[in-house]
Amino acid sequence: MDYIVIWSEFAEQELDKIYDYYSKEISDKIATNLVRSIIRESESLAAMPLKGQLEEDLKGRIIEYRYWIFKHYKLIYSVDNINNSIRIADVFDTRQSPSKIARKKD
Repeated sequence: MDYIVIWSEFAEQELDKIYDYYSKEISDKIATNLVRSIIRESESLAAMPLKGQLEEDLKGRIIEYRYWIFKHYKLIYSVDNINNSIRIADVFDTRQSPSKIARKKD
């Protein structure tokens, strides 16, 4: 059974930041294509929710987080087997310092 993919508000804000950056620096078309590709990639988790590795920098939290790499981005997510859902918690640019993964969410 496929899972449904749900985006957290924080992850959606990160997608907006990605779009804004690429729209300003390159073009609206490139920004749109990149964000759509990230969303499409997140949907690939629906069939195989455990294909991502455990996120070591978020170990010790109550929720177990996994990640899947797409281009320069980590899709950080958790799996809810009871509700058959995947929650995208963050879209993290891997060109940043890994210590920023555990940053406080606004």
